[in-house]
Amino acid sequence: MEELHEARKDDRTEFQRDYDRLIFSAPFRRLQNKTQVFPLPGSVFVHNRLTHSLEVSCVGRSLGNDVASQLLKKHPALADSHISEIGSIVSAACLAHDLGNPPFGHSGEKAISTYFSEGQGMALKKELSPMEWDDLTHFEGNANAFRILTHQFEGRRKGGFVMTYSTLASIVKYPFSSQLAGKKSKFGFFLSEEADYQKIAGELGIIRLSKPDEPLRYARHPLVYLVEAADDICYQMMDIEDAHKLKLLTHDETKGLYMQFFDEKRRKRIEEVCRIVTDVNEQIAYLRSSVIGALIKECTRVFTENEEKILTGEFEGTLIMHICSPLKEAYDNCSAIAFQRIYRSSDVLDIELAGFRVISTLIDLMINAVCSPEKAYSQLLINRISGQYNVNAPTLYGKIQAVLDYISGMTDVYALDLYRKIKGNSLPAV
Repeated sequence: MEELHEARKDDRTEFQRDYDRLIFSAPFRRLQNKTQVFPLPGSVFVHNRLTHSLEVSCVGRSLGNDVASQLLKKHPALADSHISEIGSIVSAACLAHDLGNPPFGHSGEKAISTYFSEGQGMALKKELSPMEWDDLTHFEGNANAFRILTHQFEGRRKGGFVMTYSTLASIVKYPFSSQLAGKKSKFGFFLSEEADYQKIAGELGIIRLSKPDEPLRYARHPLVYLVEAADDICYQMMDIEDAHKLKLLTHDETKGLYMQFFDEKRRKRIEEVCRIVTDVNEQIAYLRSSVIGALIKECTRVFTENEEKILTGEFEGTLIMHICSPLKEAYDNCSAIAFQRIYRSSDVLDIELAGFRVISTLIDLMINAVCSPEKAYSQLLINRISGQYNVNAPTLYGKIQAVLDYISGMTDVYALDLYRKIKGNSLPAV
């Protein structure tokens, strides 16, 4: 399709086009109405998937630019290469990293997986191959994002978003098949996109770790570590700030969590700023930005010092796991507090409970419909599914994927509205 375009008259790089293409896309816009952690806003505005992705992209760009600068100092001969584009690549990949997440946060992922592993979907196991079954029982938002970006949906252009291989490879945090997903249900691509990832890996020279007779497994693309670090930094620090706004954490508790990232000298300087800036929310925002800056600097150091291990696929863990004290202890303490006081709060649990029921019900109804399209009620349900999703695929796996493509692309509001209408609890205005 590219040959049908008029010649472009701008100076954007291909990586910058990746970013722009994502920003203007419908799947990205829909993130605005997808839960990050807390319920979508009432009187207090907190983060949703879209604001989170934008912030991760900003941090990713800073990380990428800082790493590029350090690498050029170490390897000046690379000045004419694409090293300077690392910031643009990471920034675009960060925008896309949550694109495949279903409605209602992580409970949406769990609802899809358990429908097949524990629910009515268990009856379909005998009709699917072991690899197809693994995809469904370990449904993963990261693998779904890769599918959204690369799959040719009905009536859409070949190649999906037609993005650069570097950007696509940089979002695949778990570069292996669902056969290796394990208890955490983490993997990087569905069986339907396995060949696409193999092609990308081959072109970019990503190291294959598996033998020909083993489930597919690759080393990570180096820039995955920067995308992951940007996400780790943002979700942890921003969730703490949101908890402060929602009064789940007091001002003193929040300030204390952020202050532990700094030595005594820096704390005194921060206290001086806080005496001038008296607005409590502005104080917390200043502290949060200071922590993010410190973590960016430290993750840049970890990446550049471990460059060789990262390139050879020998680096273990995340960049955050290797940051120095006191930052590591402070980060771990924030994680522990977040789990105890934020992720298990009643509002968050209520969203997860509701989301689980909504997603499970929609999946059950839609899969029954595409499996028995001759029924009158099935036709009514099928007519609700967008034409870009091929519910008439020749295989059961393809039909199920069409349903999951439809449901995982919904916003929280759309999914809840459809659930209420199908259950007869809500009717369109006449």
